[in-house]
Amino acid sequence: MIRVLLADDEHLIRGALASLLALEDDITVVAEAGTGDEALAMARAHRPDVAVLDPRMPGCDGVSVAATLRGTVPQCTSMIVTSHARGGALKQALGAGVRGFVPKTVSGRRLAEIIRTVHTDGRYVDHELAADAIAAGESPLTPRETEMPSPAEDGAPVAEIASHAALSPGTVRNHLSAAAAELGAENRHVAARVARVRGRL
Repeated sequence: MIRVLLADDEHLIRGALASLLALEDDITVVAEAGTGDEALAMARAHRPDVAVLDPRMPGCDGVSVAATLRGTVPQCTSMIVTSHARGGALKQALGAGVRGFVPKTVSGRRLAEIIRTVHTDGRYVDHELAADAIAAGESPLTPRETEMPSPAEDGAPVAEIASHAALSPGTVRNHLSAAAAELGAENRHVAARVARVRGRL
C-alpha cells in the first residue's frame, strides 16, 4: 500500500484528489494539509511514501516543503501538482528533489499511475508544463525574491510577509526592493503585477 500525503490550500481540490485516490486498491491517503507548515508536520507524524504538493500554499511553499522533506523524511518522495509553470519553477522543483511535476488537469487514474512511478524512484514531468517552463526562460529573481511579491500583490503588509517567511521586516523590504528593481517596477505592488504577467509567480 502506497501511503500518500495531500497538501493543497484549496479544500475542494484536495478533497477531490482524496476521493479519486480512494478508488485505487494500492493507494491510501494518510494525511491532508492546507499549508506548507501543516504538510511538514503531517509528514513527520505519518511518514508517507509520497507527498503530493501544491507549489503555492500559505507559509512554506510546495518546493520548500519538498526540499525539507528530503532531509527530514527521506523515505517520502515528493511531487508537485500545479495549474501552471512559472519561469524557473520546474528547475527549482527538480533541484529540491521533486520527482513528479504534474498539471491539475490530470485524471485521477493518471495521477495514481504517476504516484506509483515516483514511489518506485521513477520520474514524471508533464511535457506541456516542461515546455511552458522552458519558454518562460530563467527568472531574474532569486527564489526568495520570487516568494515576496505574491503576498504583496494581495496587499499584505511587510510585517505580515516577514512573519510568514520567518524573516525580519528589513530583510523583506530588501527582497521586495530588489525584485522591483529587477522587474523595472516602481514599487512592490507593481512588481507583483509585473511578475504575475510575466509568469514569475
